Amino acid sequence: MAAAAAPATTAVVPRMKLGSQGLEVSALGLGCMGMSAYYGPPKPEPDIVALIHHAVAAGVTLLDASDIYGPHTNEPLLGKALQGGVRGKVQLATKFGILAGADGARAIRGDPAYVRSACEGSLRRLGVECIDLYYQHRVDVSVPIEVTMSELKKLVEEGKINYIGLSEASASTIRRAHTVHPITAVQLEWSLWSRDVEEDINLQGTWHWNCGVQSVGQRVLL
Repeated sequence: MAAAAAPATTAVVPRMKLGSQGLEVSALGLGCMGMSAYYGPPKPEPDIVALIHHAVAAGVTLLDASDIYGPHTNEPLLGKALQGGVRGKVQLATKFGILAGADGARAIRGDPAYVRSACEGSLRRLGVECIDLYYQHRVDVSVPIEVTMSELKKLVEEGKINYIGLSEASASTIRRAHTVHPITAVQLEWSLWSRDVEEDINLQGTWHWNCGVQSVGQRVLL
């Protein structure tokens, strides 16, 4: 049975520009990681779909997922919530680059073949034709960032993604990536429990703002 469409209501969350390439999102986003893993057992699917619909109805239109969440269960869940006309109301962000082995070990990949297969897998699981904001979840230090970015640029040109982001990347990596294709957002963990990034934001902020890169806080309400 298809998920019900989000109820109509008056948006209460302000809007903002993310980066300088034209992406407009809600100033408050909805991180979907805990819906599938990490914070206790997964909640009933109908409850999660209803929660997402309630957030969208309230004006929260930036939805953030990743292929590693679950793994590979978060995106299908979000895809169900996007049915019934909801997809056209939101800006969809997801991520690639972290792999989980059968033994629980993690690996990082940013080679072109993996970038493309990861994107196509996310599109399939989400049930969409295009991802609004596609992040490299972690930088693969064995692959030059220019190589990873070149493949992401191709995905933009093919209409499979609209904007590119980086997560937990250094200032030098951001600069190098930006020479290949504009970076719209850099996601950093920032909360009451994790504030060390503030020094980096202050030191690097001038360059970020001048190049149109927007910092996006993770877990800001924790």
